[in-house]
Amino acid sequence: MKATHPQTRIGHVHLKVADLDRAIAFYSGVLGFEVQARYGNDAAFLGAGGYHHHIGLNTWSSKGATPPPPGHTGLFHTAFLYPNRAELADAVKRVINADYAIEGASDHGVSEAVYLTDPDGNGVELYCDRAEADWPRNPDGSLAMYTRRLDLNALLADAA
Repeated sequence: MKATHPQTRIGHVHLKVADLDRAIAFYSGVLGFEVQARYGNDAAFLGAGGYHHHIGLNTWSSKGATPPPPGHTGLFHTAFLYPNRAELADAVKRVINADYAIEGASDHGVSEAVYLTDPDGNGVELYCDRAEADWPRNPDGSLAMYTRRLDLNALLADAA
C-alpha cells in the first residue's frame, strides 16, 4: 500500500453545533479565530491568518440539540496546533480568563497539550509541538511518546 504524501494535513474541522452564536463566541471570542464567512443563523466559517476556514460550524441538523451521551462514538477532540509555547500559553490564558474549565494538561514528549470542552460538548486540544530533534526516541529510532503531567503554571508564565 502506498503511504499518504508527507505534506498531507487535516485542512479543517466542521462541527455540528446547537447554537451558532454561542459557538462563534467560543471559537472567535475566546480562541481568537476570525469569522471569514457567515450564512445567516445556519453556518459560519472561521480561520486564522486570513485562511478561508480552519473551523466550520453549522446548525443544519443540530439546532438546539444536546451533545451525544458519554460512551458513544463520535469526535474525541479537535486539536489546534500553535506555532510555539508562548502562543499556546496565550490561548490557554484566554480560555481561563473566559471561565472555561481546563480538563487536563499533558506533556507527551513530542508536544505539550491542554484539554477542554467547547459549549457543545466537543473536546478541544490546544497544543504545540516540540522541535523534532527533541522528540523522545527508543534505541531503534521509533518515537517514545508518553503522557506526563504538564505544569500549567509554568506554561502560563510563558504567555506572549
